[in-house]
Amino acid sequence: MEPIDTLISADWVIPIEPRNAVLQDHAVAVRDGQIIAVLPQSEAAQTYTAAEQITLASHVLLPGLINLHTHAAMSLLRGLADDLGLMEWLKNHIWPAERRWLGSDFVYDGTLLACAEMLRGGITCFNDMYFFPEDASRAVRAAKMRATLGMVVIEAETAYAKTVDEYLNKGLALHDELGDDPRIRTVWAPHAPYTIGDTTFEKILTFASELNLGIHTHIHETRDEIEQSIRQYGLRPLQRLRQLGVLGPNLNAVHAVHLSAQEIADLAAFGCHVAHCPASNLKLASGIAPVAGLLEAGVNVGLGSDGAASNNRLDLWNEMRLAALIAKGAAENPLSVTAHEALRMATINAARALDRDSEIGSLEVGKEADIVAVDISAVEMTPCYDVASQLVYVASRRDVRHVWIGGELLVEQGKLTLLDSHAIRSSALRWQHKIAAS
Repeated sequence: MEPIDTLISADWVIPIEPRNAVLQDHAVAVRDGQIIAVLPQSEAAQTYTAAEQITLASHVLLPGLINLHTHAAMSLLRGLADDLGLMEWLKNHIWPAERRWLGSDFVYDGTLLACAEMLRGGITCFNDMYFFPEDASRAVRAAKMRATLGMVVIEAETAYAKTVDEYLNKGLALHDELGDDPRIRTVWAPHAPYTIGDTTFEKILTFASELNLGIHTHIHETRDEIEQSIRQYGLRPLQRLRQLGVLGPNLNAVHAVHLSAQEIADLAAFGCHVAHCPASNLKLASGIAPVAGLLEAGVNVGLGSDGAASNNRLDLWNEMRLAALIAKGAAENPLSVTAHEALRMATINAARALDRDSEIGSLEVGKEADIVAVDISAVEMTPCYDVASQLVYVASRRDVRHVWIGGELLVEQGKLTLLDSHAIRSSALRWQHKIAAS
C-alpha cells in the first residue's frame, strides 16, 4: 500500500479533463499538495493508505473555480451606487470614493473580504486588477489562495501613482518582490484603451515582452467607448490595439461585449482570451457579449465576476448559470453554452487564459490539489439526472461544503478554517461607516 496525505472519495467527480467526463464512485489521491491519482474508490482502497481519508456521500468533486476578472478590494464599495450606467457609476460615484479612501489599508481589507467570499464559493484563484497590488498580495497570502495580480497602469493621478512611469516602476518592483511565489503571479493591467494612450501601450508591450507577462485590460465594454475611440483615433479600440501589436495569446480581453464578425475573427486568429462577465454586463446595461460566436470561432472564453461594486457578488455559480442561459437566448440555440462548457469556462478555460493550465483548472495527475466539494443532497437539488446540469442550473455557492488549495482544507462544512470571518466582517463594517459618512 502506498502512503499518501489525503484520499477524498465522493459519489461523483467531474475532472473537467477529459471533456464532458463524469466519474461515479471515484476518489482523488493527494500527496505533497498535488493530485497523484483520480481513480475508482474500490481501486483506491487497494492502492493507498491515507493519513486522512474523507468520504463525501451525495457530493461532487471538481477543480477549484477561477475568477478570470475582478477588482477584489472594491468589495468594500459593494452596493454603494447601484442601478446606474457605467460612466455615471464610475465618474460620479466610484472614482470620487476611491479618491477619498484608496490606500494600502483599504486594499488589504477589501481584498481579504473578497478572498473570504470567494473561498466560501469555491473560487481558489482569481485574476485581479486594482491599485496597491502589493497590499492585495498580502491578503492573498493570508488567505492562502492563488491569484494573478494586475500591475495597474492608467493615465490618471491616483493615491497609488501620479505618472505613467510611476505606475510602471511600481509594477516592476512588485514583479521583482513576488519573485518565484508559487501561488501569486503578475500581469500588466492597463485599465482600458480609453484611459491609455499609444505611447503607454508601447511601453507596456515592451515590458510584457521582456518579462514574458500577460496583459489584462477592459475592452469593448460599452458602445460609448467604441464611439469615443473612433472620434479620437479614427479606429475602434480592438482595431487600434491590433495596430499597436497588443493582440496576442498573452491578452485577456475583459468584457468584449460589442464585437463585429471581423473582431471575433481577429481575437481567434491572434489567440486572445476573453473574460466574460455576464452579471456585470447586465447590471451596468453594457450589453450581451456574443459568446456563442466567440466559442464557435475558437476563442478561449473564461468567466469573471468583475468587482463587487458592479456585480454585488463574487459568485461564479451565478456567472455560470447566466453565461449558459444568456448565450442560448442570444443565439437562439440551446446548445450554445452547455453545462459542461460553462464548467470549463469557470475552470480550465480561465486557467488557460492565465497560462496556469499546467498547474490548475482540472483534476489531473500532477496538478495542484485545488478541489471543491459540492453537496447535492438538499431537497431543492433533488432529483438529479445529470450532475453537470445540476451544478450549473441548480447549485449555488451555498452548496459548496469543502475547499482545498494545494491539498490544504480552507473551507470545511461551509466555514473558513483559516480566515476569521468575524474579524473580516467587523473590518468591512468599519469601512462602511466611514464611507457612508463621507
